[in-house]
Amino acid sequence: MAAEAALLDEFRRLRARVPQLTGALAAGVDGLVLAHDTPGVEPDGLAALTAAALGVAMRVTDATGRGDFRELLMRGTDGYVATYAAGRTAVLTLLAQDGVNVGRLHLEGRRAGARIGELVDADAALPKPSPARGSAKEPAKPMPTRTRSTRAAGTAANARTTTES
Repeated sequence: MAAEAALLDEFRRLRARVPQLTGALAAGVDGLVLAHDTPGVEPDGLAALTAAALGVAMRVTDATGRGDFRELLMRGTDGYVATYAAGRTAVLTLLAQDGVNVGRLHLEGRRAGARIGELVDADAALPKPSPARGSAKEPAKPMPTRTRSTRAAGTAANARTTTES
């Protein structure tokens, strides 16, 4: 990913603004790592768990009518895990010590999530280079379109509507 260096630079600036941060990870909503600075924490596992937590959080916000996912905060005995929306296709997960100022964590996490979202979305919009002409595989054939079969002639006549008695 071309934006990985920019993401790592954002993590560095974020750590300077919130010294109690112990890790930062940008991942796709599919659970794949985009960039990480997570000493002592396995980034692929954290990205997968973040995607799972994101799925649950999105279902909860949808089921309760709270709109689109914005952030998720979890607190353990030794600190916080905060996940923020980062554009259309990514999330930012921050790890922080127990003594962190949670308001500051949210303020900086939201700002960083917005910047990371811009970087990731811009990178995703760039055209990808095509493979060399000789090594190109045959393009995949499109999946056949499924169509519905027509109803039997008597089905519509036998259907009841709410206006019939």
